[in-house]
This record gives sequence, C-alpha cells and structure tokens, in this order.
Amino acid sequence: MTEHTSGHALQDIWPEATCYGCGPANPYGLHIKSYWDSDGETVLCRFQPDLKYNAGFPNVMYGGLVASLIDCHSIWTAIAAAYKAEGRPHGSAPSITYVTGSLQVRYLQPTPLDQEIVLRAHVSEVQGRKTHIACTVQAGDRVTAEGTVIAVRIDDDKARGVAAARAPQPAPDESR
Repeated sequence: MTEHTSGHALQDIWPEATCYGCGPANPYGLHIKSYWDSDGETVLCRFQPDLKYNAGFPNVMYGGLVASLIDCHSIWTAIAAAYKAEGRPHGSAPSITYVTGSLQVRYLQPTPLDQEIVLRAHVSEVQGRKTHIACTVQAGDRVTAEGTVIAVRIDDDKARGVAAARAPQPAPDESR
C-alpha cells in the first residue's frame, strides 16, 4: 500500500483546538497529525514517541499513551469520513464534531519508544450518530495494539477549543 502523509493534516482545520492528543493550541499536547491514505479509506498517523512516555520497562511505551493515540486518531477518522460521506470539503461549516463514546484497546505486544509508530484507522460501521472505528498501532512490521472506538457525533463545536471559553463574556444586565 502506498502511504500518503503529506499536505494538510486533518487536524489543521481547527487551529484553536486544545485536545491533548491533537490540539495545535495545547502547548503540552502530543500534536498528532492524521492524513488520508492514498486508498481513500484509511487514515494514517505517524508518531515519534519520546522516552518520557516510558512504562517502567526499557523501551516500552506506557499503555495510556497507546490508548490516547488510538482515541484521538480514531476521532479524526470519524470526522474526516463524515465530511467525505456528506460530500463536503473537510473543515467546511458547520463543523462536524465527534466525541468518544467508547474506547477498547487490545495490547498485543510492547510498543517501543525508539522508533516511529504508525496508526492506521478506518470506519467499520456507521449507525446514526455513532461511527465505529477500527485502529491498529504498528512499530515497523509488528502490530502492537488494536483499538475500536465508537465515535458519537455531537452538535457542539470543538473547533473553538478553550480559547472561546476564555473570551471575555458580556457583563450581566444590571437593570434587572
């Protein structure tokens, strides 16, 4: 399979997003970037882990980070697939937003810290507002984890991030 990870990342449409996994406006976040693969069905993410994500064993990523990567990448897979299914340009208004309804991870073998990790996700089923995503985590040619996410579409706009929530609010009407 020819992999494509150039051009604009799916997450680039929300520059004010503060998600820990992908939010560009989160100075402490992972800043993952997801891209459509050339097959048009799979979404790819490449991530270079840092040694600080150690699980307590040499060269082993802690499971919480594996789950976080699967979660965030899968949500972006659901968002991108919904835009595509609706025939809309990615990022067009109104924003399409999903949140995690459930996340299941199967840890198959240790995920190393000393090499690039590749996540591959695709939609396995759509049921109304719920989109089921299957995701794998690979280190080289080894699949180290598999995840399933049920992404739930909501009406709120996560694109605004916390920047909008921190914006000054109008003073309450004192004439009451």
